[in-house]
Amino acid sequence: MSTARRPADSGRASNNRSSIYRGGDGRWHGRITMGVKNDGSPDRRHVTGKTEKAVTEKVRKLEAERDAGNAANAGRAPTVEQWATTYLTDIAPAKISPKTLDAYWSLVRNWIIPHLGKHRLDRLQPEHLDKLYATMAAAGKAPSSVLKTHRILSRMLKVAHRRGKVGRNVATLVDAPSVREVEIQPFTREEARRVLSAAEGRRNGVRWSVGLALGLRQGEALGLRWAYVDLDKRTIKVWWQLQRLSWRHGCVDPHACGKDWHRPACPLNCTQHRHGPRCAPSCRKRSHVCPKTFCRRSCTGHAQYCPKRQGGGIVFREPKAKSKRVVMIPPELVPLLRLHRAAQLAERLHAGSAWEDHDVLFAQPNGRPVDPRDDWEEWKGLLRGAGVRDARVHDGRHTAATLLIEQGVHVRVVQEILGHSDIRQTQRYAHVASSAAQDAASRMGKLLWGR
Repeated sequence: MSTARRPADSGRASNNRSSIYRGGDGRWHGRITMGVKNDGSPDRRHVTGKTEKAVTEKVRKLEAERDAGNAANAGRAPTVEQWATTYLTDIAPAKISPKTLDAYWSLVRNWIIPHLGKHRLDRLQPEHLDKLYATMAAAGKAPSSVLKTHRILSRMLKVAHRRGKVGRNVATLVDAPSVREVEIQPFTREEARRVLSAAEGRRNGVRWSVGLALGLRQGEALGLRWAYVDLDKRTIKVWWQLQRLSWRHGCVDPHACGKDWHRPACPLNCTQHRHGPRCAPSCRKRSHVCPKTFCRRSCTGHAQYCPKRQGGGIVFREPKAKSKRVVMIPPELVPLLRLHRAAQLAERLHAGSAWEDHDVLFAQPNGRPVDPRDDWEEWKGLLRGAGVRDARVHDGRHTAATLLIEQGVHVRVVQEILGHSDIRQTQRYAHVASSAAQDAASRMGKLLWGR
């Protein structure tokens, strides 16, 4: 470290060298040249302390950050809350899908901001992250949610470091939370057949045949369009998916938004208004906050009522990476799709001018796409009717992958059918006892013990 000792009344060091001196206030001061500001002027930092030793250590630390290229930009660093909001509002939307962005916002609002939001970004320590993860685990959050929170922090701090907001990314100093792989529980062949049998005769019943036979995600199945179906060549282009996105405020001040619709009783009757006119009889609170005033001041989560709302509702989006693919249709499924198309054309004639043409394979009686929530309800009712255990819609996709591997289909082919970007995703299904594995075990048994 090159320093210059200067008298108390001196304010600058020659040749941009660091300087340490004792001021007229009796304290020790240090001034370090860190580089150049955006306007071209020298970026001089000032530190102070009670002793020369303390100031010398601070000067050396700043010089080390400068020499390593890790020095933060001049000016006060933002808080975690401020930077998280900036990152999710202005930076992340260009890189990730809206659905993923909604999931990020949920974790940021519920965990990152309440526990880390007040910390200045440049003063965030690895221990702060460790404590957050421990708190989430103690609250019963799934390990996958804790890991996702870590990845959000790591990414936003990486961008902050790259842009000079902080000198280091403290998330890299923390071990990523471990996640135990959840065991896949697909349906058996008999259960799958019972589900398809229960779907016969239902409106849009072939939707479940398509989902199970092709291993489609829910959004992919609901986003299928007739223009991308060739029944003669038995191919379906999985080029679109249907998603329900959350609405975002389009107004300047979400805190003041909605003053035209917030009446004395909030139409959502959300928990923030539980101590208002609609308070439950069991409530023992004596003083109630008027929802009309309270909601306008602090209720920002009802973006769907914003008069300038944007980005939400049911939308079609292109799948990412290898998820955009062409899938072969099993021969047995072709006549079912022909019958389904004829039934849909009959519904269209019956609806007349009320029909909205979206060209989707599975539509409502008026032609609109099927809402994912209604699709979920239909699936649950179908399972009850089939007399099989409860399962997620996505478990139908797991079933398709498992049945393919059981029939000896190579894992690379299964990866192509499912649209997995990473072979490791597909290899999760390789634990099942496929016919090839059973044959290999029989051969080994005969080799060692057979005559």
